[in-house]
Amino acid sequence: MATTLDDLLRGCRRSAVHLELRDGYMRDDPAFIAWQGGHRLDLADRAAWWRPWLDTVSAMVERGVEVRRARVVSEPLSDYIRYEYDVTFPNVAAGEQVRWLPRRQATELALPGNDFWLFDGDDLVVNHFSGEGEWLGTETVTDPAVIELCASAFEAVWERATPHQDYRPA
Repeated sequence: MATTLDDLLRGCRRSAVHLELRDGYMRDDPAFIAWQGGHRLDLADRAAWWRPWLDTVSAMVERGVEVRRARVVSEPLSDYIRYEYDVTFPNVAAGEQVRWLPRRQATELALPGNDFWLFDGDDLVVNHFSGEGEWLGTETVTDPAVIELCASAFEAVWERATPHQDYRPA
C-alpha cells in the first residue's frame, strides 16, 4: 500500500481531490518572496514552472486521473492567496482543474478543520499547518465516516466554486 503523498499521487487510479482552506501558507517560501518583489512566471517558459509537481499532475491526467483542487478563500484575498492565484495557470496547463470559493459563500457548508487530499475516494491525507502557515506534516485517516465527510465537503465546495479561468479575485 502507498504510504507517502508521492506514492499516493503516482498510484492514484481515478481521482485526486485537494481542498485548501487557509488564507496563507509558508510565507517564507522563496517563490512567494520573489513574487512579492515583483517576479512573475513567464507564460512561455514552461521549464521554469513548478517542478516536479506539474510533471506528476500531467502524468496522472495522461493516465486518466481527474485531478481537482478547490480553494475556499477570504475576500479581499490575502497577499499569499493572490500569489497562489497568479501562479495557478501552470497547474491548469498541466491538467489540474482548480476552482475558487469565496468564504462568504461557504457559511452553510460543513467543512473539515484542515486541508486534505483524497485519492480514489479511499485514501485521505490530512495536512497540518501552524498558525503561521508552516507545514507541520500529514496524517493518514482511515475512518470511513471522516473520509465520507471530507468527500462530501469537497463536492459541496466544488459545486459552488468558480473555475479558475472565470474567477476574478476581489
